[in-house]
Amino acid sequence: MPQLPAPDYPSEVRARLEADARQIIGRYPESRSALLPLLHLVQSEEGHVTRTGMRFCAEMLDLTTAEVTAVATFYTMYRRKPSGDYQVGVCTNTLCAVMGGDAIFDDLKEHLGVGNGETTGDGKVTLEHIECNAACDFAPVVMVNWEFFDNQTPESARRLVDDLRAGRPVEPTRGAPLCTFKETARILAGFPDERPGAVAATGGAGPATLVGLQLAKGEAPQRRVVHPRGAAPQDEPPGEHLSSHARPSPDHHPSTSPAGTQNDSQDTSASDPAHPAGPVSEEGE
Repeated sequence: MPQLPAPDYPSEVRARLEADARQIIGRYPESRSALLPLLHLVQSEEGHVTRTGMRFCAEMLDLTTAEVTAVATFYTMYRRKPSGDYQVGVCTNTLCAVMGGDAIFDDLKEHLGVGNGETTGDGKVTLEHIECNAACDFAPVVMVNWEFFDNQTPESARRLVDDLRAGRPVEPTRGAPLCTFKETARILAGFPDERPGAVAATGGAGPATLVGLQLAKGEAPQRRVVHPRGAAPQDEPPGEHLSSHARPSPDHHPSTSPAGTQNDSQDTSASDPAHPAGPVSEEGE
């Protein structure tokens, strides 16, 4: 629990943050509704939510420091200690874990020499395991400052963190170009991302999600997600691309796991021909 009261910001920093805070508060009919973006604002200043930042939020919103602390310590996106320029989060929820997320996380801990929530000595990378990123179609997923790096392996994840630490260009699989954690926090506070092309950059859901949506609408899907046993997989639809740090795709077969063994669904269908895995009828039926 942070010790309060806390020292104030330097006068020039305080003046700048007050101007930004008033702009944020003006968006809400009730000032206390601005607390979440204000916490992102103070996080963008120092890279984590300090007790000085919590004092600032309390004063701007006429709240007690206890009320601010209760919120800042509840949400995991608010850091409570110094962290790196790049928050590298490995999804270890069920599907990503089964597809290799646990192996990626263990490998990165050894490779970086840090534990969960710890930062490398150069201050570049903070490693953490995170819960579902709502990107199961692309499992296992790694996020850097909340940008997606899909279809990862231990090897590609090591290349990713090495490039981040070396300052080499890193391109997310989908979404906006990568920026530092402080810059990300300011965007989350509600200020525009003024980098060229950042706002226009986007990324869609994966093929399995899109097929489910088409079926829910009564439409015939345009492609199979799981191809019939013995048939070659269809080409990926145009427009999809992999990050430079994504799993190499030419040798990847949808019916095999990262370790090269058949999935449980294939093993089950082999022992029970009456219930084969994957779609066996024409699409849309």
